[in-house]
Amino acid sequence: MTVRTAKNKSGRPAWSLKIENLRRGRQLNQAEFGSQLGISAMAVSRWERGVAEPSGEIYIRLGNLAGDPLCWFFWKQAGLRLSDVTRVLPGVSRRLSETKIPELNFVRAGARANPVLKKESLVAIPFLPVHAGTPGHEGDNIDLAEVSPESVLAAPIEWCPNPESTVCLRVKGNSMIEDHICENDMILVENTQEARDGDIVVALVSGTDTTLKRIYREPGNVIRLQPANASMNPIRLPAHEVQIQGRLLAVLRKY
Repeated sequence: MTVRTAKNKSGRPAWSLKIENLRRGRQLNQAEFGSQLGISAMAVSRWERGVAEPSGEIYIRLGNLAGDPLCWFFWKQAGLRLSDVTRVLPGVSRRLSETKIPELNFVRAGARANPVLKKESLVAIPFLPVHAGTPGHEGDNIDLAEVSPESVLAAPIEWCPNPESTVCLRVKGNSMIEDHICENDMILVENTQEARDGDIVVALVSGTDTTLKRIYREPGNVIRLQPANASMNPIRLPAHEVQIQGRLLAVLRKY
């Protein structure tokens, strides 16, 4: 099942333009391009005119042909999420972290700053423009693996057992107040779908809302997302409607 995209000012869908740009960028005619994908020149022509859309299988082939970064557009059109790809291909996650995070510059404040601070004692964590919400405060509807960072946070390596899969985002609302997690706190999250009962996780609920809760598994393949605020009710959903995006590692607060 492919993902539909809106048309632009030219009247052609974005996927149509990107396919044509990919072909022209490789300096191929439609027959040569089609041959690399195992389809006819007529099919390529129909895509580029926007009158027929490639199948999911062809979108995956287009992504393989395109390489970074255009591959992510085509794979998403095929219905794949970036987090799915990085889970199956861990090397992709490492490569993405290397390309997203710039070199850190360490500033030592004051004449008595410790001159033996080593770069290896800190790791660069992407700070994402994403909020994990609570009841009454909707979080952002987004796959964490697909977001480009707005800045970078240097964190002690002891905080991050897997630095290449750790991100930082903000909290929205106070459903976790009794766990001392408040509105606008920054949280370090390890991007993983593995979590034990009682772990605090960032989850995408029903594909629409990123939320921060404790997770529990109940009989009947039900997930309970439990707030740490006595005035709020838990969320209970079938397991297939809850996508765990990460596990909480640490909470940071600006005073």
